[in-house]
Amino acid sequence: MSKYYVNKFLFTIDRDPEWVASYREDPRATVLRWEKEVGRWLNPVEQTSWLEFTQEEREALATHDYVWLFEHGAHFFLNLTLFIALFDEEYAAAKGPLAFQTEMAQKLGHWTGRDYPSVAM
Repeated sequence: MSKYYVNKFLFTIDRDPEWVASYREDPRATVLRWEKEVGRWLNPVEQTSWLEFTQEEREALATHDYVWLFEHGAHFFLNLTLFIALFDEEYAAAKGPLAFQTEMAQKLGHWTGRDYPSVAM
């Protein structure tokens, strides 16, 4: 997995409410737009030509598959905070406080007692 690139996506989307809203409403289009507008930029004047998502990463991001992302080395905190931003309000309204976090913990329950996947590049 291109951990740097996936983590850059998680980090930059989570920092901007407009990107969060876009990612919630149309994740597939948001992933593609982010790759064009943000992902390849190293700084305001330089772009990289070698960073890109694998098809599996793109699909996991496009389907909000935070379990797959975790299992393949996405940084847990970046993964958690973005998906809380996406789903916490909706889950809390329907099921009470911390409902999304509880569901995420249940879906990752098979990792209990195991080392986290490496986030090393």
